[in-house]
Amino acid sequence: MVRHRAVLLVFRIVLGGLFVYAGAAKALTPLDFAQNVRNYQLVGQSLSFIAALILPWLEILAGAFLVLGIWRRGAALVVSALLVFFIALTVVTMIRGLDVDCGCFGALDRKAGLGVILEDLGMLYLGLCLLLGGGPSPKRDGPSSD
Repeated sequence: MVRHRAVLLVFRIVLGGLFVYAGAAKALTPLDFAQNVRNYQLVGQSLSFIAALILPWLEILAGAFLVLGIWRRGAALVVSALLVFFIALTVVTMIRGLDVDCGCFGALDRKAGLGVILEDLGMLYLGLCLLLGGGPSPKRDGPSSD
């Protein structure tokens, strides 16, 4: 995993910024996002509205916390968990043969497919680097064996 502080800072800003942008795009058009959620045919209308109201703000908060460096590991965990969920959802959608707009970045028309999975895997890599490599290096006891 990446442990260089400057690289991790860039990862935090990029990944956090993407999540703030994606969440804001959805929060501005909650009815459109609720329809995107409904198109996946996994939840009913009521749950799609609840998801459309909660998920964007979770993305905005987690992204903002990453950018600002607040609760970095917790924010990285939330973002990584969301990405795992998004990847699994896209895979299931593809297996079921559904042709839906992923709803990832609001009004941008993007079909849930391999391209979305690859993008999410790239973001998941950043999130896991922040989650697993974001702490200080462990100190050694005793003389160095190098």
